[in-house]
Amino acid sequence: MTRVERVLVITGAGVSADSGIPTFRGKDGYWRNFDPAKLATSEAFARDPELVWEWYCDRRQRIRNAQPNAAHAAIAKLAQHTGEFLLVTQNVDDLHARAGLAKEEMVQIHGDIFVIKCSCCDFRFHERSEERQDIPRCPECDALMRPGVVWFGEQLPWSEVQRVEDYFNRGPCDVVVVAGTTATFGYIIDWALRATRDGGELIEVNPEETSLSQFATRLVREPAAVAIPRIVDHIISS
Repeated sequence: MTRVERVLVITGAGVSADSGIPTFRGKDGYWRNFDPAKLATSEAFARDPELVWEWYCDRRQRIRNAQPNAAHAAIAKLAQHTGEFLLVTQNVDDLHARAGLAKEEMVQIHGDIFVIKCSCCDFRFHERSEERQDIPRCPECDALMRPGVVWFGEQLPWSEVQRVEDYFNRGPCDVVVVAGTTATFGYIIDWALRATRDGGELIEVNPEETSLSQFATRLVREPAAVAIPRIVDHIISS
């Protein structure tokens, strides 16, 4: 099979939605009539850490019960047939990893929901199987611990941004696939355009028009689980 040289894939909530993980936007994303966008903030955690942790425990359980879909599997397959591959995902779940994508091939730019980190110091650990009934406290400084995700109003993790920058510094991409994201955050458009700066193909997979649509060389208005396996097969065989 053909190995394309350099591929960047950017995924958002729409990819995991096909596995039954609710997105933040729309009525299906609401939890007990709470707007998730108002729970995923440091202010909400400071005001009511019990409520925020209860929501995240519910989200973690939903993810445990979910399975990778055809889009996750196809992206992992694409990585195997690419000279240099990188996935940048806005999703904090572990579905890409469970589909077979290696850690070094993936940047979780909004963090990992199964990481628990201290709200004051740098202590953190990974916890997937055990569910908590209380708010954990840091064994180093006794501060409340929080989910290891990027909340609204917070900066992206510098180390993960640097991994993306290092990938760009090694050269432009032949193909960029952006799937299941509304591209609300400017860095998504910026990265997609920088990656295709030397004429690479920019494929957007989204049922709706987004801020990125005007820049795409190909628009696919289908759910990710439907479209991406076909796109990947075409990339591999072309």
